Amino acid sequence: MSDPTSEHPDTPSSDKARETVDTVANTVTAVDAIVPVVKVKPRRRLPSFVWAVPVIAALIGIWLVVQSVTSQGPLITITFKSAEGLEAGKTKLRYKDVDVGHVKAIALSPDRKRVLVTAQLIKSAADILATDTRFFIVKPRISGGSVSGLSTLLSGNYIGVDVGTATDTTDEFTGLEEPPLVNRDTPGREFVLHGAQTGSVTYGSPIFFRHINAGHVTKFKLDRDGKGVTIHVFIDAPYDQYVTADTRFWHASGVDMQLDANGLRVTTESLTSLIEGGLAFQEHDDALPGGKPAAEGNIFSLFEDREHAMRAPDTKVRNFLMYFPETLRGLSKGAPVDLRGIVIGEVKSLGVEFAENGRLPRFPVEVSLYPDRLKSRVRSGARLPDDDTEAKERSLLEHLISRGLRGQLRSGNLLTGQLYIALDFFPDAPQAKMDWRTDYPVLPTVGGGLGEIQDTVGRIAKKIDKLPFDTISAELVQALSKLNSTLASTEKLVRRLDVEVTPELTSTLKEARGTLNSANALLTEDAPLQQDMRESLKQVARSARAVANLADMLERHPDALVFGKQKVKP
Repeated sequence: MSDPTSEHPDTPSSDKARETVDTVANTVTAVDAIVPVVKVKPRRRLPSFVWAVPVIAALIGIWLVVQSVTSQGPLITITFKSAEGLEAGKTKLRYKDVDVGHVKAIALSPDRKRVLVTAQLIKSAADILATDTRFFIVKPRISGGSVSGLSTLLSGNYIGVDVGTATDTTDEFTGLEEPPLVNRDTPGREFVLHGAQTGSVTYGSPIFFRHINAGHVTKFKLDRDGKGVTIHVFIDAPYDQYVTADTRFWHASGVDMQLDANGLRVTTESLTSLIEGGLAFQEHDDALPGGKPAAEGNIFSLFEDREHAMRAPDTKVRNFLMYFPETLRGLSKGAPVDLRGIVIGEVKSLGVEFAENGRLPRFPVEVSLYPDRLKSRVRSGARLPDDDTEAKERSLLEHLISRGLRGQLRSGNLLTGQLYIALDFFPDAPQAKMDWRTDYPVLPTVGGGLGEIQDTVGRIAKKIDKLPFDTISAELVQALSKLNSTLASTEKLVRRLDVEVTPELTSTLKEARGTLNSANALLTEDAPLQQDMRESLKQVARSARAVANLADMLERHPDALVFGKQKVKP
């Protein structure tokens, strides 16, 4: 409010006010002169305790914010095909079952083909973000004979972490769709296999060493040219030390049945490999002991079965052609070529050649022979050829052909009709020579085997067809009529014998039986004839003894016939 005296300086009220002010001022001055003045220091007022609570709360909040900011690790982005089982703010990231972060947000990629998972790591896990670190979703899985992730049935899915070893780091990763069977810190080594096909092998299929589960298949893919597959396998320690340069890998799926002289033999690696497939490995039978373990990442060939895996490597291959006079039905690519039961080659292809001069087409069979297979069968201590040069091999083959070496088609299985080529010696075969000027020399052949049997049966059938069956049947009818009349006459004769001869024969037998009974009565021990005969024999015996005594006496005393028997002196 403004001073009223300034607005109206000449009014009576303003004069009264001025006089009042002056009076009060004079009174105060007089009082100050009479009453002594005491100087008092003003009292300092402390703040109230009520204000301490919000201040302390604010300080704690600031400390928590600072602590939260400083303890947080980096943010990373993981790409998955699907976010099945993942929840923002709940799903954890775990390394060796220890929480190292959590999922902060889940969103779709700009092209809506994948899922972007933003995760917040703890500060101590900042050093796990190597470029080769792997992230994968852990959830219940059933694969073949193995079950994993059962603990997530109660705790929920989580993102597993397999820390890499690279020196470079990143904050963007592509997650795995399947958890890795082998972590990087698992003892063992990884190897690479090349084969024609995967067979029944799949991710996680077991690998056996002498029927012991020694590893797993970690990855497989088709080769770029589409003619084979590449399979990555991990062999656990300590079995990885048995993988050497001479180790062979083969498919161990299914059942292997062998029928030989010892009977039927059925083998399989395990029930698991029978159901879900698997591989097996072992050193070659001729491998030297104490082989050095193979380095990690070595490449091996994958064979279709154990028999092929354990074969000696074919370092030398000799190609030939064969022409057979009979049909090639039943002979297929891959059929064996053996020499007296030893497989030394196989059939590579079957073809046809048309002649220009009007002759019948020929059907060449290309075969590959492996000389090393025959040399590997040489008995210990036996003599080997002087050298293994191609010229020496040609000379040896020409010598064998001059001694009757020929190729022949034979039946390998009567049920299926499969054929194979047998090399054998036929001394009576026509002479033949090899022409080494062509790219594929021709080995001489002979017919035989099943073809000869078929030709023989055909010739017999033709001869049978030429037989006069009408004439033979008429003569057979006449012979049967004569046989019937002969049988009727025989029946009449038998009836006559039964009526006329049988009674007389019966009476004769009765008389003979009586005669035998009389003779038996005479020959019994108590019969009179027997007693008289015994007495007569006794008398003859006594007479014989007397004659013997007389002869003995005359021998000693010949004069007894004249003088008589001398008396004995007393």
